[in-house]
Amino acid sequence: MKLGEILLRRKLISQQQLNEVLTEQQLNCKPLGELLVEHSAISKQDLEVSLQEQKWRKNGFWVIK
Repeated sequence: MKLGEILLRRKLISQQQLNEVLTEQQLNCKPLGELLVEHSAISKQDLEVSLQEQKWRKNGFWVIK
């Protein structure tokens, strides 16, 4: 699952925020999470937790209760 999808699912960002940052990302090639933190859309802690979730999902260990 992509980071943007995780952040949307966790309701940390809106679709509009994601679209704006994805457009900016095409211009400067920075990681999505870094841009969202720079824009104060999410905290560093939110980014870390979301990246951890992404890692766990990729490895098939994520369980939703």
